[in-house]
Amino acid sequence: MARNRSATLTEAELRIMNVLWQRGSATVHEVLEALPVKPVLAYNSVLTIIRILEKKGYVKHMKDRRAHVYTPQIAREDATRSEVRRLVSRFFGDSHELLVLNILEDKNIDAQELDRLRQLLEEKAGER
Repeated sequence: MARNRSATLTEAELRIMNVLWQRGSATVHEVLEALPVKPVLAYNSVLTIIRILEKKGYVKHMKDRRAHVYTPQIAREDATRSEVRRLVSRFFGDSHELLVLNILEDKNIDAQELDRLRQLLEEKAGER
């Protein structure tokens, strides 16, 4: 049975999107050259992943002579917000409060991050 295609980004898709977000646009060869060394991806794998991203609506291509140049169609910030909304829905029953409480209970959060969160919460409270 075929797997349902996910609207979220896989790890490999995210690696490629990070390159495209950083560069603005790139050919498959340019994406391949810009990817971190590990894990190694073959040219055909990168091409396949980019085509999947195009089907999902994350990228589009334009023909430049013989090569296709791929450009992000979704901003990194929009993709991030979308992923966070899915996370909140799946794991926290659509409760942003439970997400924040989970983050605050994390033992790995440092004092600087806590101060920044406190500052952001105070700013948001002041806006309302």
